[in-house]
Amino acid sequence: MSTSKASLVILIIALAVAPPVEGGPALGTLCVTACNAGVVTCYTAAGLVFGTVTAGIGAWPAVAGCSLAQGACMATCAVSFVTPTI
Repeated sequence: MSTSKASLVILIIALAVAPPVEGGPALGTLCVTACNAGVVTCYTAAGLVFGTVTAGIGAWPAVAGCSLAQGACMATCAVSFVTPTI
């Protein structure tokens, strides 16, 4: 089994046995994970690799757009970290 498939299986098992919550750190963590997955997808769509700085000058507009979207997403997630768990 590849590393990504093994990680996915572990994530699914962890989510299956985790107690349900309606807010707080668990929700915030899932939100941040979704933001990071989104920025990786954005970079991939632009033909770039997230976390590298080897792209040419024409890649910077795409990088800026992806980073702005990630920042907005992360700002939204910040609220869920301080939301009380009910």
